[in-house]
Amino acid sequence: MSAHDVDDIDWGAMVAQLELKAEVHEPYLRAAADWMRALLPADGRADGVGRVLDVGSGPGVITCLLARHFPSARVVAVDQSEPLLAHTRSRAEEQGIGGRVGVLRADLPEDLGALGTADVVWTSQTVHHVGDQQAALDGLAGVLRPGGLLAVAEGGLPPRYLPRDIGIGRPGLQARLNAAWEERFSQMRAGLPGSVDQVEDWPAMLARAGLVPTGSRTFLIEHTTPLDPRVREFLRVHLEHVLDTLGDVLDAEDRATVARLVDPDAPDGVLWRPDAFYLSASTVHTARVCP
Repeated sequence: MSAHDVDDIDWGAMVAQLELKAEVHEPYLRAAADWMRALLPADGRADGVGRVLDVGSGPGVITCLLARHFPSARVVAVDQSEPLLAHTRSRAEEQGIGGRVGVLRADLPEDLGALGTADVVWTSQTVHHVGDQQAALDGLAGVLRPGGLLAVAEGGLPPRYLPRDIGIGRPGLQARLNAAWEERFSQMRAGLPGSVDQVEDWPAMLARAGLVPTGSRTFLIEHTTPLDPRVREFLRVHLEHVLDTLGDVLDAEDRATVARLVDPDAPDGVLWRPDAFYLSASTVHTARVCP
Protein backbone atom coordinates (compact mmCIF):
# COMPACT_ATOMS: atom_id res chain seq x y z
CA MET A 1 0.00 0.00 0.00
CA SER A 2 1.53 3.24 -1.09
CA ALA A 3 0.50 6.79 -1.70
CA HIS A 4 3.23 7.13 -4.32
CA ASP A 5 2.35 6.68 -7.99
CA VAL A 6 -0.33 4.08 -7.17
CA ASP A 7 -2.38 5.04 -10.20
CA ASP A 8 0.49 4.04 -12.47
CA ILE A 9 0.78 0.49 -11.12
CA ASP A 10 -1.12 -2.46 -12.55
CA TRP A 11 -1.61 -4.25 -9.23
CA GLY A 12 -3.58 -7.08 -10.82
CA ALA A 13 -0.59 -7.93 -13.00
CA MET A 14 1.69 -7.87 -9.94
CA VAL A 15 -0.30 -10.30 -7.79
CA ALA A 16 1.73 -13.36 -8.74
CA GLN A 17 5.05 -11.53 -8.34
CA LEU A 18 4.15 -10.15 -4.90
CA GLU A 19 2.77 -13.49 -3.75
CA LEU A 20 5.91 -15.30 -4.86
CA LYS A 21 8.11 -12.81 -2.99
CA ALA A 22 6.08 -13.19 0.21
CA GLU A 23 6.22 -16.99 -0.03
CA VAL A 24 10.02 -16.90 -0.47
CA HIS A 25 10.18 -14.77 2.71
CA GLU A 26 7.59 -16.81 4.63
CA PRO A 27 10.05 -18.57 7.00
CA TYR A 28 11.09 -15.17 8.37
CA LEU A 29 7.48 -14.03 8.57
CA ARG A 30 6.53 -17.10 10.63
CA ALA A 31 9.43 -16.46 13.00
CA ALA A 32 8.45 -12.79 13.33
CA ALA A 33 4.83 -13.75 14.11
CA ASP A 34 6.02 -16.19 16.80
CA TRP A 35 8.06 -13.40 18.36
CA MET A 36 5.10 -11.01 18.27
CA ARG A 37 2.96 -13.56 20.13
CA ALA A 38 5.63 -13.87 22.80
CA LEU A 39 5.61 -10.09 23.34
CA LEU A 40 1.92 -10.09 24.23
CA PRO A 41 0.58 -10.55 27.79
CA ALA A 42 -0.66 -13.77 29.40
CA ASP A 43 2.66 -15.62 29.14
CA GLY A 44 2.87 -15.11 25.41
CA ARG A 45 -0.58 -16.53 24.66
CA ALA A 46 -2.49 -14.60 22.01
CA ASP A 47 -5.95 -15.67 23.20
CA GLY A 48 -6.91 -12.11 24.09
CA VAL A 49 -6.18 -10.70 20.63
CA GLY A 50 -9.51 -9.93 19.01
CA ARG A 51 -8.51 -7.86 15.98
CA VAL A 52 -5.32 -7.71 13.91
CA LEU A 53 -4.55 -5.27 11.10
CA ASP A 54 -2.14 -6.09 8.28
CA VAL A 55 -1.47 -2.62 6.89
CA GLY A 56 -0.10 -2.76 3.37
CA SER A 57 -1.19 -6.37 3.04
CA GLY A 58 -0.36 -7.03 -0.61
CA PRO A 59 -1.67 -10.39 -1.88
CA GLY A 60 -2.57 -11.67 1.60
CA VAL A 61 0.25 -14.11 2.36
CA ILE A 62 1.07 -12.34 5.63
CA THR A 63 -2.60 -11.75 6.41
CA CYS A 64 -3.34 -15.48 6.31
CA LEU A 65 -0.21 -16.27 8.29
CA LEU A 66 -1.30 -13.82 11.01
CA ALA A 67 -4.74 -15.43 11.08
CA ARG A 68 -3.12 -18.79 11.83
CA HIS A 69 -0.88 -17.32 14.54
CA PHE A 70 -3.73 -15.46 16.23
CA PRO A 71 -6.53 -18.07 16.06
CA SER A 72 -9.00 -16.07 18.17
CA ALA A 73 -8.67 -12.90 16.13
CA ARG A 74 -10.33 -11.37 13.12
CA VAL A 75 -7.52 -10.29 10.80
CA VAL A 76 -8.13 -7.42 8.41
CA ALA A 77 -6.02 -6.91 5.29
CA VAL A 78 -5.61 -3.18 4.59
CA ASP A 79 -4.44 -2.13 1.14
CA GLN A 80 -5.25 0.48 -1.52
CA SER A 81 -5.51 -2.12 -4.31
CA GLU A 82 -8.80 -3.90 -5.00
CA PRO A 83 -7.11 -6.69 -7.03
CA LEU A 84 -4.75 -7.45 -4.14
CA LEU A 85 -7.62 -7.45 -1.64
CA ALA A 86 -9.64 -9.75 -3.89
CA HIS A 87 -6.71 -12.13 -4.00
CA THR A 88 -6.48 -12.01 -0.20
CA ARG A 89 -10.14 -13.06 0.05
CA SER A 90 -9.53 -15.98 -2.31
CA ARG A 91 -6.37 -17.08 -0.50
CA ALA A 92 -8.13 -17.02 2.88
CA GLU A 93 -11.05 -19.05 1.54
CA GLU A 94 -8.69 -21.62 0.04
CA GLN A 95 -6.98 -22.01 3.42
CA GLY A 96 -10.28 -22.40 5.29
CA ILE A 97 -9.96 -19.16 7.26
CA GLY A 98 -12.17 -16.92 5.15
CA GLY A 99 -14.57 -16.40 8.04
CA ARG A 100 -11.88 -14.70 10.12
CA VAL A 101 -10.18 -12.66 7.39
CA GLY A 102 -11.62 -9.35 6.24
CA VAL A 103 -10.39 -6.70 3.83
CA LEU A 104 -10.43 -2.92 3.90
CA ARG A 105 -9.52 -0.64 1.03
CA ALA A 106 -7.58 2.26 2.49
CA ASP A 107 -4.53 4.38 1.79
CA LEU A 108 -1.98 6.00 4.06
CA PRO A 109 -2.03 8.57 5.44
CA GLU A 110 -5.46 9.78 4.28
CA ASP A 111 -7.52 6.85 5.57
CA LEU A 112 -5.95 6.21 8.97
CA GLY A 113 -9.22 7.19 10.60
CA ALA A 114 -11.03 4.35 8.82
CA LEU A 115 -8.91 1.55 10.28
CA GLY A 116 -10.78 1.17 13.56
CA THR A 117 -9.02 -0.19 16.65
CA ALA A 118 -6.86 -3.29 16.95
CA ASP A 119 -4.85 -5.33 19.42
CA VAL A 120 -2.03 -5.96 16.94
CA VAL A 121 -0.94 -3.92 13.91
CA TRP A 122 1.61 -5.33 11.47
CA THR A 123 3.02 -3.26 8.62
CA SER A 124 5.85 -4.34 6.32
CA GLN A 125 7.77 -2.10 3.89
CA THR A 126 4.84 0.33 3.82
CA VAL A 127 5.68 3.27 6.10
CA HIS A 128 8.62 4.30 3.91
CA HIS A 129 6.13 5.01 1.11
CA VAL A 130 4.51 7.78 3.19
CA GLY A 131 6.06 11.25 2.99
CA ASP A 132 5.91 11.87 6.75
CA GLN A 133 6.94 8.56 8.29
CA GLN A 134 6.61 9.84 11.86
CA ALA A 135 3.04 10.96 11.23
CA ALA A 136 2.25 7.53 9.79
CA LEU A 137 3.60 5.83 12.92
CA ASP A 138 1.66 8.28 15.10
CA GLY A 139 -1.52 7.33 13.27
CA LEU A 140 -0.90 3.58 13.51
CA ALA A 141 -0.11 3.89 17.21
CA GLY A 142 -3.40 5.71 17.63
CA VAL A 143 -5.46 2.69 16.54
CA LEU A 144 -3.98 0.37 19.17
CA ARG A 145 -6.08 -0.75 22.11
CA PRO A 146 -4.54 -0.67 25.63
CA GLY A 147 -1.67 -3.14 25.72
CA GLY A 148 -1.70 -3.39 21.93
CA LEU A 149 1.36 -4.15 19.82
CA LEU A 150 2.67 -2.38 16.71
CA ALA A 151 5.22 -4.25 14.58
CA VAL A 152 6.97 -2.37 11.78
CA ALA A 153 9.16 -4.26 9.30
CA GLU A 154 11.60 -1.73 7.86
CA GLY A 155 15.28 -1.98 7.10
CA GLY A 156 17.61 -4.93 7.33
CA LEU A 157 20.06 -5.93 4.62
CA PRO A 158 19.58 -5.91 0.84
CA PRO A 159 19.44 -9.35 -0.77
CA ARG A 160 22.44 -11.07 -2.27
CA TYR A 161 22.01 -13.89 -4.73
CA LEU A 162 25.13 -13.94 -6.92
CA PRO A 163 28.87 -14.36 -6.28
CA ARG A 164 31.14 -11.38 -6.95
CA ASP A 165 32.38 -12.80 -10.26
CA ILE A 166 29.67 -14.63 -12.21
CA GLY A 167 31.71 -15.17 -15.38
CA ILE A 168 29.79 -12.69 -17.50
CA GLY A 169 30.17 -8.92 -17.44
CA ARG A 170 32.31 -7.06 -14.93
CA PRO A 171 32.75 -8.57 -11.45
CA GLY A 172 30.85 -6.81 -8.67
CA LEU A 173 27.46 -6.59 -10.41
CA GLN A 174 25.53 -7.28 -7.20
CA ALA A 175 27.20 -4.40 -5.35
CA ARG A 176 26.47 -1.99 -8.19
CA LEU A 177 22.82 -3.04 -8.32
CA ASN A 178 22.45 -2.52 -4.57
CA ALA A 179 24.05 0.94 -4.78
CA ALA A 180 21.69 1.89 -7.63
CA TRP A 181 18.71 0.71 -5.58
CA GLU A 182 19.77 2.89 -2.65
CA GLU A 183 19.98 5.94 -4.89
CA ARG A 184 16.61 5.22 -6.50
CA PHE A 185 15.06 4.74 -3.04
CA SER A 186 16.33 8.17 -1.94
CA GLN A 187 14.83 9.70 -5.07
CA MET A 188 11.51 7.97 -4.38
CA ARG A 189 11.44 9.30 -0.80
CA ALA A 190 12.27 12.84 -1.93
CA GLY A 191 9.44 12.77 -4.48
CA LEU A 192 6.69 11.69 -2.11
CA PRO A 193 3.95 14.23 -1.28
CA GLY A 194 4.81 15.97 1.99
CA SER A 195 8.18 14.25 2.18
CA VAL A 196 9.96 14.89 5.49
CA ASP A 197 13.64 14.17 6.08
CA GLN A 198 13.80 11.72 8.94
CA VAL A 199 16.59 9.99 10.82
CA GLU A 200 15.28 6.46 10.54
CA ASP A 201 15.82 5.43 14.15
CA TRP A 202 12.70 3.30 14.27
CA PRO A 203 12.64 2.59 18.03
CA ALA A 204 13.00 6.32 18.71
CA MET A 205 10.23 7.07 16.20
CA LEU A 206 7.95 4.53 17.88
CA ALA A 207 8.68 6.14 21.26
CA ARG A 208 7.79 9.56 19.84
CA ALA A 209 4.50 8.01 18.73
CA GLY A 210 3.71 7.43 22.42
CA LEU A 211 4.57 3.73 22.52
CA VAL A 212 6.96 1.72 24.67
CA PRO A 213 9.56 0.01 22.43
CA THR A 214 9.70 -3.74 23.08
CA GLY A 215 12.67 -4.60 20.91
CA SER A 216 13.93 -4.96 17.37
CA ARG A 217 14.97 -8.24 15.79
CA THR A 218 16.58 -9.06 12.49
CA PHE A 219 15.53 -12.25 10.77
CA LEU A 220 17.67 -14.06 8.23
CA ILE A 221 16.14 -15.25 4.97
CA GLU A 222 18.38 -17.92 3.47
CA HIS A 223 17.88 -20.24 0.53
CA THR A 224 21.01 -22.22 -0.27
CA THR A 225 22.12 -24.00 -3.41
CA PRO A 226 20.70 -25.89 -5.14
CA LEU A 227 17.83 -23.45 -5.21
CA ASP A 228 14.20 -24.51 -5.25
CA PRO A 229 12.64 -23.73 -8.67
CA ARG A 230 10.24 -21.21 -7.09
CA VAL A 231 13.13 -19.27 -5.57
CA ARG A 232 14.88 -19.30 -8.95
CA GLU A 233 11.73 -17.95 -10.59
CA PHE A 234 11.51 -15.26 -7.91
CA LEU A 235 15.08 -14.20 -8.70
CA ARG A 236 14.32 -14.10 -12.41
CA VAL A 237 11.25 -11.91 -11.84
CA HIS A 238 13.20 -9.73 -9.41
CA LEU A 239 15.95 -9.16 -11.97
CA GLU A 240 13.37 -8.32 -14.63
CA HIS A 241 12.10 -5.65 -12.22
CA VAL A 242 15.68 -4.46 -11.71
CA LEU A 243 16.09 -4.11 -15.48
CA ASP A 244 12.82 -2.17 -15.79
CA THR A 245 13.52 0.08 -12.81
CA LEU A 246 17.25 0.68 -13.00
CA GLY A 247 17.93 0.18 -16.70
CA ASP A 248 18.38 3.90 -17.25
CA VAL A 249 21.15 4.18 -14.64
CA LEU A 250 23.07 1.00 -15.44
CA ASP A 251 25.81 1.08 -18.03
CA ALA A 252 25.42 -0.91 -21.23
CA GLU A 253 27.53 -3.83 -20.01
CA ASP A 254 25.57 -4.24 -16.78
CA ARG A 255 22.25 -3.98 -18.64
CA ALA A 256 23.39 -6.74 -20.99
CA THR A 257 24.49 -8.90 -18.06
CA VAL A 258 21.16 -8.56 -16.26
CA ALA A 259 19.30 -9.26 -19.51
CA ARG A 260 21.29 -12.49 -19.88
CA LEU A 261 20.57 -13.46 -16.27
CA VAL A 262 16.81 -13.19 -16.82
CA ASP A 263 16.86 -15.06 -20.14
CA PRO A 264 15.09 -18.38 -19.40
CA ASP A 265 17.05 -20.12 -22.16
CA ALA A 266 20.52 -18.86 -21.19
CA PRO A 267 22.56 -21.61 -19.51
CA ASP A 268 24.18 -18.98 -17.26
CA GLY A 269 20.84 -17.32 -16.38
CA VAL A 270 19.49 -17.49 -12.83
CA LEU A 271 17.08 -20.30 -13.71
CA TRP A 272 20.03 -22.61 -14.36
CA ARG A 273 23.12 -21.27 -12.56
CA PRO A 274 24.49 -23.67 -9.92
CA ASP A 275 25.97 -20.77 -7.93
CA ALA A 276 22.73 -18.78 -7.46
CA PHE A 277 21.53 -18.45 -3.86
CA TYR A 278 19.32 -16.09 -1.84
CA LEU A 279 20.41 -14.37 1.35
CA SER A 280 18.78 -11.36 2.96
CA ALA A 281 17.77 -10.01 6.35
CA SER A 282 14.65 -8.13 7.47
CA THR A 283 14.37 -6.12 10.68
CA VAL A 284 11.14 -5.84 12.66
CA HIS A 285 10.70 -3.08 15.25
CA THR A 286 8.01 -3.50 17.93
CA ALA A 287 6.38 -1.30 20.55
CA ARG A 288 3.32 -1.48 22.80
CA VAL A 289 0.74 0.79 24.35
CA CYS A 290 0.81 0.87 28.12
CA PRO A 291 -2.14 -1.23 29.40
